[in-house]
Amino acid sequence: MYRILDEVVPHLPQNKPTYLMGVGTPANILEGVERGIDFFDCVYPSRNGRHGHVYTNHGKMNLFNAKYELDTRPIEEGCQCPACQHYSRAYIRHLLKAKEMLGMRLCVLHNLYFYNHMMEEIRDALDAGKFAEYKKMRLEGFEEGKINSKRS
Repeated sequence: MYRILDEVVPHLPQNKPTYLMGVGTPANILEGVERGIDFFDCVYPSRNGRHGHVYTNHGKMNLFNAKYELDTRPIEEGCQCPACQHYSRAYIRHLLKAKEMLGMRLCVLHNLYFYNHMMEEIRDALDAGKFAEYKKMRLEGFEEGKINSKRS
């Protein structure tokens, strides 16, 4: 996909917004923005949320994993979404395991908040001329989460 974007985007009109349909992961969005994409749509945050997968600054978490059974922390420390403000990983996992719709809804809510917040940060970084630094920091955070999740 990135190779195709590198070939196509330079030939698109510069005075019109560029839309990339069906793209999705936080890393994909960062790569797309770097290549000149202006807006996206994707089912990732909602579909993955319905399956207990939540996005964080340290990568993706699967709340169905047994290691969250007694975890009283929010999905992500410091997140201001209603799910993180009021519910623990353990409780959301319990809801998911019990097939309670609230569990799925809380995961989707968190993911949509995460994506919207990330897009705000991207706009701010672009406005400040610091997108490259922002992208590097974000991608390193996602990779750090993968390394830490393999250890735990």
